[in-house]
Amino acid sequence: MSGVHATARIRACADGRGGTALPVLDSDGPLAVRRTRAAGDEARVMLVGAMSGPLGGDRFGVEAEVGGGARLHVGSAAATIALPGQLKDEAHYAVRLTVADGGELRWLPEPLISAQGSELYVTTHADLAPGARLVLREEQVLGRAGEEPGRLTSRLVLRVGGRTMLDQELACGPGAPGGWDGPAVLGGHRAFGQLVVVRPEFAERPVAARIVGEHAALLPLAGPAALLSAVAPDGLRLRRVLDEALADLD
Repeated sequence: MSGVHATARIRACADGRGGTALPVLDSDGPLAVRRTRAAGDEARVMLVGAMSGPLGGDRFGVEAEVGGGARLHVGSAAATIALPGQLKDEAHYAVRLTVADGGELRWLPEPLISAQGSELYVTTHADLAPGARLVLREEQVLGRAGEEPGRLTSRLVLRVGGRTMLDQELACGPGAPGGWDGPAVLGGHRAFGQLVVVRPEFAERPVAARIVGEHAALLPLAGPAALLSAVAPDGLRLRRVLDEALADLD
């Protein structure tokens, strides 16, 4: 017996009339993609979970490709909850984002919640051309209300023009390397996240490194990108910090 394998695919391209077309919106199994009302020249897509998961042994994937001159906004209808399943294997959730020169992607899904007893490895790879633009938000919450977390390992890789700007991994929960809940990492907080913003103008005018609020820091990356990392007692307060930082950068 094996878990569920499912991949959703999105491709956006300029429609030649100043807008963005979506020639590929493909999904199966528990992952569904739905076109929503466009905002100006920006196409909008919502990820919808058609069933619970990912469960133990499941392998989910999402691939989004944005062509030159296209603008795409991707959100999700609800939080993703990693749950224990009949299989004791680790679940995997892989996201691959590709943005061509002159394209723009706003990747703003709802949080990922690591429920007690679950084991999930989530990876996000973003590969951008030198003139591409990206806003990427990741939020992870350890456990539901009053619940201990499962094990969650999260890796984020950003490449711009073939150069690696960021490659980081964090493991939390039972069985993770020691110290993940200590003062050097989460410091007892239950929610953590990051905001990655890539803009060509940052190469000439990088953002200034600074502390944002009580538990967040904004740093320029070695290229046209900036990273905000934050921890918070819960998902609501984490979202507030990330939203305020994004409004400031926009």
